[in-house]
Amino acid sequence: MTYERLFSSGKIGRLEVPNRIVMLAMGTVLADSSGEVTEHEIKYFEERARGGTGLIITEVTVVDNELGKTGTVNPRADDNRFIPSLARLAEAVHKYDTRIFVQLAHAGRQGRTALTEGRQLVAPSAIMCRATGEEPRALSAREIRNLVVRFGEAALRCQLAGMDGVELHAAHGYLLNQFISPHTNRRTDEYGGTFEKRLRIMEEIVAAIRDRCGADLAICARISVDEFVEGGITLEMGKEIVAGLEQFGVDAINVSCGIYESIPNIIEPIYYRQGWRVPLAEAVKQVTSLPVITAGVIREPDFAEQVLANGQADFVGLGRGLLADPFWARKAREGRADSIRKCISCNFCLREETFARHISCAVNARAGRELELAGGPEPCDLPRKVVVAGGGPGGMEAARVLAERGCEVVLMEKSGALGGRLEVASAGEGKDKNSWVRDYLAHELERPAVSVLLNTECSLERLKQENPDAVVVAVGGHPTIPEIAGLKDRAFFLAEDVILGSVHIRNARILVLGGGFTGCEAAETLADEGNMVTIAEQLPAVATEIEGITRAVLLGRLEERKVEILLSHRAVLFDGDRVVFEVVDGESRAERQFDHVVIAVGMRAETGLADQVLREFRKAKVVGDAKKPGMIAGAIRDGFAAGYTI
Repeated sequence: MTYERLFSSGKIGRLEVPNRIVMLAMGTVLADSSGEVTEHEIKYFEERARGGTGLIITEVTVVDNELGKTGTVNPRADDNRFIPSLARLAEAVHKYDTRIFVQLAHAGRQGRTALTEGRQLVAPSAIMCRATGEEPRALSAREIRNLVVRFGEAALRCQLAGMDGVELHAAHGYLLNQFISPHTNRRTDEYGGTFEKRLRIMEEIVAAIRDRCGADLAICARISVDEFVEGGITLEMGKEIVAGLEQFGVDAINVSCGIYESIPNIIEPIYYRQGWRVPLAEAVKQVTSLPVITAGVIREPDFAEQVLANGQADFVGLGRGLLADPFWARKAREGRADSIRKCISCNFCLREETFARHISCAVNARAGRELELAGGPEPCDLPRKVVVAGGGPGGMEAARVLAERGCEVVLMEKSGALGGRLEVASAGEGKDKNSWVRDYLAHELERPAVSVLLNTECSLERLKQENPDAVVVAVGGHPTIPEIAGLKDRAFFLAEDVILGSVHIRNARILVLGGGFTGCEAAETLADEGNMVTIAEQLPAVATEIEGITRAVLLGRLEERKVEILLSHRAVLFDGDRVVFEVVDGESRAERQFDHVVIAVGMRAETGLADQVLREFRKAKVVGDAKKPGMIAGAIRDGFAAGYTI
């Protein structure tokens, strides 16, 4: 496919953008603690420009560092001293003929007092955000006018730094969104009380930017055209907002939705379908002549091309998709769509940011480390043969990197297919995106230097026959069967067999022992088959290993299916259909009856081959579940590191 529309140039104001692919703003935690753009951050954006992206929109850049921060580390545009580092960023991106906008924002009530050194948060009205639980104070009219000035001055600094434009972040529940929405703005002065007055701050900010920067600096507005909260912005209201912004003189509309109180609609978990937000952009296109940017789990260039062909948007925005593969655009343009490493919407990136770590990606171990890993892995210093034992994600990633270095690679997989536990990870409802990891890696292993041997179990004897220079052990793990009195005297099922569909139970009382992600997915599957399902978990919470948005959606799905969850319950005895639990406080017991038991208490590393290999081979690495059972991200990181360093 040639993707003629995707790679046609487009205009935003007076600016010509070389193609229709836009990198959307995402927090990176790559700036330094003072708010300065660092070399790490420059390399991160530069790699996406080198990958062929037409327009890059940077992460939230604050106009008020005292009260406006959205995270532990934000780049800043509130002082002239930040111009030089912003200029270095602009220069790094421009040499690839990519355009760049700075996203200007203020957190408002969606900040945290931990970020403001205890100062009370500010908002249009003193209405607490249910997601943060912190009470803001209402801004005075004088403070609002001062913020208008701050936005104008910040835009001028961006222009002086050589940026092509700015994006006003009036979406996702941040301060400008708070002014526009009736959900958060209950003012009765010139900045609230009517639709027109709620929009006043946007009108004044656009005027302030034009007054300082003229018409050459492009202004994009990112808008939540539907907040998905009661009393908030609806799509019909969103279209009116867009019409108003066009009158004010903005140059483009970046269509989004949601606020923190409806956050799964902002950073979608794996369950959301590709392009689910596109109809919102299509609706906006009907009321404006401005170029419209759409987003929402767009992962494949064929899909993006069709959106443009249908006239649903003028530009296609990718966020996590360009985190997973910085060269998404180049690969599409070169007709190599099959080699794109697609984002699986696992939200591992968000999980890392939640812990104040720099941006990372489950499927791309280079993400956020572009400076550290500049230039790629060193070629093998001599013809080197490496055997990789195991064809799961860790083994496949190791083989991919080794092949990139020029090694001869022999990958042995005991089953008849590559992917390992990705089969289970892809089988739950809405989880088919996980199969993209297997598809990408399998495609990358279609190289002359890689021999993939299926239905081949790797043993120490076989390894000695191959006589490799190094070995990577990636043989995975196996489900743990807990030692509980009476369990082995009765029949039980494994959660993964339930998820894969090899076990079907109807109209029964079922205990799922273990409330991790796998146990919760098995419970969901069983409930859909008409069973009464109970999860028993020793910890005080379930699914703690996954990030918060995915977890919240998962718990909502379990609640819809009326799955019972027993927290802090440890099974201590199975006696026929009777199960005795010890409540973890140690002071009480509970007794229940179930027809069937499903085991989901985790995985245990398969250590036999690893122990032998580490004794026999000087150069050997153990990766993935064979090292420590975990999620896809851990396996990919292990495999990448092994392939990079062995």
